[in-house]
Amino acid sequence: MPRIVVTHAVHDVDRWLGGKTERAAALPGATEVTDLVALDGSRHAAVMFDIDDLEPLKALLSSVPPEMAVEAESHGVIMPMTVYIEA
Repeated sequence: MPRIVVTHAVHDVDRWLGGKTERAAALPGATEVTDLVALDGSRHAAVMFDIDDLEPLKALLSSVPPEMAVEAESHGVIMPMTVYIEA
């Protein structure tokens, strides 16, 4: 089961952390969802999770649904996002 890490900047870390439940629910098939914030106090954040099937995630990331983009914006996400997969 690959582990995925998605990084991006945020407008406000506390606001972003408040959306954890919605964020986890929006990731198809994700388990062990963990939010990470920069130790240096900057406005950088990451979401780490395990996933069984990469194809739904790839499809989601290649064409982000409008409602997901609105949700990310409401959480204060600043694009772009960088997606990493455990090698």
